[in-house]
Amino acid sequence: MPDNQQRDIYRRLLKLVKPHWHRLAIAMVCMLGVAACTAALAHLVKPVLDDVFIEKKAEMLMVLSVVVLLAFAMKGLSDWGQAYLMSYVGQRIVAQLRQKLYDHLQRLPLSFFDRMPTGLLMSRVTNDVNLIQGAVSNAVTGLLRDSFTVVGLAAVMFERDWQLALVSMVVLPFAFFPVVKFGRMLRRISTKSQESMGDISVILHETIVGNRIVKAFGMEHYEKERFSKENMKYFKYVLKSVMVRALSSPLMEFFGGLAIVFTISYGGHRVIQGVSTPGGFFSFLTALIMLYQPIKKLSRINNVIQEGTAAAYRVYDILDTPPEMEDRVDAVPLPLMEYKLEIRNVQFRYGNVPVLKNVNLEVTAGEVIAIVGVSGAGKSTLVDLIPRFYEVTDGAILIDGMDIRDVTLSSLRAQIGVVTQQTILFNDTVRNNIAYGDIRRSEEEIIAAAKAANGYDFIMKMERGFDTIIGEQGVRLSGGERQRLCIARALLKNAPILILDEATSSLDSEAEMEVQKALENLMAGRTTLVIAHRLSTIQNADRIVVISNGRIVEEGRHDELMECDGEYCRLYDMQFAQVDNNSTVKIVTNVSGQVNK
Repeated sequence: MPDNQQRDIYRRLLKLVKPHWHRLAIAMVCMLGVAACTAALAHLVKPVLDDVFIEKKAEMLMVLSVVVLLAFAMKGLSDWGQAYLMSYVGQRIVAQLRQKLYDHLQRLPLSFFDRMPTGLLMSRVTNDVNLIQGAVSNAVTGLLRDSFTVVGLAAVMFERDWQLALVSMVVLPFAFFPVVKFGRMLRRISTKSQESMGDISVILHETIVGNRIVKAFGMEHYEKERFSKENMKYFKYVLKSVMVRALSSPLMEFFGGLAIVFTISYGGHRVIQGVSTPGGFFSFLTALIMLYQPIKKLSRINNVIQEGTAAAYRVYDILDTPPEMEDRVDAVPLPLMEYKLEIRNVQFRYGNVPVLKNVNLEVTAGEVIAIVGVSGAGKSTLVDLIPRFYEVTDGAILIDGMDIRDVTLSSLRAQIGVVTQQTILFNDTVRNNIAYGDIRRSEEEIIAAAKAANGYDFIMKMERGFDTIIGEQGVRLSGGERQRLCIARALLKNAPILILDEATSSLDSEAEMEVQKALENLMAGRTTLVIAHRLSTIQNADRIVVISNGRIVEEGRHDELMECDGEYCRLYDMQFAQVDNNSTVKIVTNVSGQVNK
């Protein structure tokens, strides 16, 4: 990381500290108290030796005992105060940073999540933020406290014997050399180890979520090897970090030993000559020995700060990612009107790859439009542009004549309901999953939505009815039951524009019949766009739009398109064939496959 970027990270972290200045100020007073008491204890060595042990002044014995006891008490109280206050500030800052990171993730566009693995993002929010926590709370606390202590003890040394202090301080620049050198090494190692931990999180997330597929294909051994490889890579980085950390302390000890040797040689000579008293020398030596302890701590603190800086760089890398398209300055809420939809000369690219080319389509209010085509034709991309999950590259999408880019994003999405092939449910109750769009909905409204989605009966057969926890992604439910909960959620939202993206493609025939009934209730009176998986399910659509290679190539009702003997007829024939003595058998083929954007 370049020095200018590191300075920028420090500056941004300090901005987070600013609102807590009053607690920080009290904590700094407590740190000064710790430093003053530590320096006082070193300073008291001279009167204890000279007045009590050498001069044998009995009256000083009680006085100095009380003073030393008070110094220890004040030091302990001050240490507790600064530790609590700085921990509060540090933990609060990290909590705010974690919340800020999570809030920003919610505002990032879908294209960001398309390219960023889930496990890697989880590692940023948990592991990286925790490393920042150590840098902000523990490191800052130690940095200030130990720096004050170093200054206080240095003052005692110069007050006792400034010449001896200068001789001892000659070694200090060499003592700080490993602090700087090892700090830079540790920052580089920490960056690599955090990246490795992100890779581990990715594998962990994929194999836990996809555990059924891992077992079905007998890939447990392969996944163990893959995890082991990344785990050992992380282990090696951690080992390098431990080596650097462990090496810094002995070097500091060595330089500290050199300073003590110089001090004993030169200071002892001055005591022999009568220039200094034994009490003054031992007071100086005590301060010097005590001085190297906070310096050693500063070395370790620097290592923690370097790790935290590397983590903060990765966190701010996400925070600096531009959020989802912002509302225009003059954007207005989408008014409640007829909900006529117009797609005008729309083009869209993923990077440099064209996906949609000059698409034009008008949908009247309440009309049901079916969109069909082979996998990769651009069907899902087209419907994803309507709620502005992605922004059109060229052209415009209008609702009742208003460009959707001229209305607020929240009001636009409030008018659009979405049911997809992938059922997104949460590890929560049935009730909260149905009311996900508005948890303030009444019990009567939730029950009505469940009934309209043909889900009430199976819900009431559950152990706790609407209060049943359905597990991650609704794992405790069948495919048809999960889909009906998603339909109930869309029904409760009651949006006038509806997008159905292959909502029944993954269901068996019996489940599809139940879901199809629920979909009919959902589509009633709504402007609906349906991406079809099975062409038999969309024959009654008001219009069928056929997309091929990013263009609309055909448009019309089922009978009209069959007479044209074009792309739609070809797709239809792929699904329905004549076999065995003119007996018609439906051969269901996944023409559109998985959603390919």
